[in-house]
Amino acid sequence: MFEPFSSGYYLGRLYVQPHGGDRPAMHREQHEHVSEQLYGDESERNEDVDPADGTTTPTDSAEPTYTLGIPAEERPGDGSGEDDDDDRPLVMKIGGAHIPVHGAPGVPEQTVALPADWLAATRVENPPTLTEVLLAKRERVDQLLKVAEDTSSGRT
Repeated sequence: MFEPFSSGYYLGRLYVQPHGGDRPAMHREQHEHVSEQLYGDESERNEDVDPADGTTTPTDSAEPTYTLGIPAEERPGDGSGEDDDDDRPLVMKIGGAHIPVHGAPGVPEQTVALPADWLAATRVENPPTLTEVLLAKRERVDQLLKVAEDTSSGRT
């Protein structure tokens, strides 16, 4: 679904489509799997780590996998629970907009569903459209969410 792209992002392709919800959303299970790989406790994972490049491969084939190839050193493993919020958004850059994406029922797999105002900000034409999407890495997500929080509270 996503592959390493730069020091701050993973690259993937998702369908971008409009929806009538109040916030950007993606398929709930995909959101949970991606979020778990970005923020989950390493001790809870069933993955093999490739020593050559640090990428991970799930070892339990009974569940669907949405492997990001996240190097082991980029995954949290302190078990602090600080990032264990089930509804923590994934931050995706679509077009020129950074968008906090939550999991939601009813959204098709491989799709980001956007309310009209968010869709307009991406400048995606003729949705639903298969679009290159940048998924912010953990360190970048924290930075982007802080900027968004500061902006929404009137601080700059």
